[in-house]
Amino acid sequence: MYTAGMRMASVQFRARRAAEPAKPEPEHEKEPEQVEEPAAHVPPAHHPGHHNYDHMKNKFMNEIGHLPLPMWAVGAIVVVVLVLVGCCTFCLFKKCFGKKKKTKKVRERKAGRRRKADNEGGGEGGDKEEGDKKEGEGEEKEQEKLGKLEFSLDYNFTDAQLIVGILQAQDLAAMDMGGTSDPYVKVYLLPDKKKKHETKVQRKNLCPVFNETFIFKIPYTELGGKILVLQVFDFDRFSKHDVIGEIKIPMNSVDLGQPMQCWRDLENSEKEEAEKLGDVCISLRYVPTAGKLTINIMEAKNLKKMDVGGLSDPFVKIVLQHNGKRIKKKKTTVKKNTLNPYFNESFSFEIPFEQIQKVQVVITVYDYDKLGSNDAIGKTFMGYGATGVGLKHWSEMLANPRRPVAQWHVLCPEEEVDAALKVPPR
Repeated sequence: MYTAGMRMASVQFRARRAAEPAKPEPEHEKEPEQVEEPAAHVPPAHHPGHHNYDHMKNKFMNEIGHLPLPMWAVGAIVVVVLVLVGCCTFCLFKKCFGKKKKTKKVRERKAGRRRKADNEGGGEGGDKEEGDKKEGEGEEKEQEKLGKLEFSLDYNFTDAQLIVGILQAQDLAAMDMGGTSDPYVKVYLLPDKKKKHETKVQRKNLCPVFNETFIFKIPYTELGGKILVLQVFDFDRFSKHDVIGEIKIPMNSVDLGQPMQCWRDLENSEKEEAEKLGDVCISLRYVPTAGKLTINIMEAKNLKKMDVGGLSDPFVKIVLQHNGKRIKKKKTTVKKNTLNPYFNESFSFEIPFEQIQKVQVVITVYDYDKLGSNDAIGKTFMGYGATGVGLKHWSEMLANPRRPVAQWHVLCPEEEVDAALKVPPR
């Protein structure tokens, strides 16, 4: 027991000796830490900008890393933004300097004009004459660019008929966006314009061949006071037809003793106000299950005066067409001596549902004449191939089955509607 206690005492003594030198070591370690701590904090105090830059850079990269876009997409966006900013700055720079150059040129021109006016009294008059000459030459060139028309004239003395032949045209002006035209020729006599003829429309052709003949019944004694007008139009389905050019021939200057055939250059047409022919109110109703189309001619207003007394005897003719062929025709009663007739007359037609999309309803308002032929006041049509109000009215009727749909229609010249009916829809 004694020996064991001695051993335990020696072990404890050794442990104490081993622990005693170890105590000052942490003090020595702490001293350099106290000295080094201010040295470690010195660089941030001397370089705060570097620390902020690193902090902002790390923050920016972290934000980019959290974006749902890949890095190449972010780079592309940055490039596009830089290009737009560069273009804007370039445009502003160019605009500012361009204005200065223009103002300088204007000042130089004004100064030059003033000097010329001071030195030469008649300088301005000479400049004006030269300008007028140039404008005249420009107008002549424009007239030459309209094209030319070949026609023929003859007179049948036995039947009192003026025979006008429209043969062909060359080098017509291009009126459409594609650099072509859809020409046709309108033929009539001034000053009455009572009867007008039209050729067929030649699609996309600047050198069309017509070879069509038209006859005017007119006594030879009255022919001298007339002017024959040949107008070349560009047909347009969706807007008003454009006049390419015209030829006016005073009949008192033509020798009709023998047939004549010649070419003439087209001239600029004088712009005339569109003649108002009147309006007609029509109601349409279609029942798909029964295949029944009902057309009600309700009334008309502001019709053109056709009689000598300043009135007309109007009636309405309805023609039903399918694929360009007449199926049925009907007409209203005649209303005497009025320009604002009230009809309220209904007409029914049997049209199967599968054919309704190809049907055309042609409405013509006539002036009744006991002695001669009835003169057409105006015309309109609805259905297949129609545009504007005619298409709108037909579409509303089909969209509202079994319900009557009423609509006012503006009457157009008969020849314009006939030309629109001849051309197939695009």
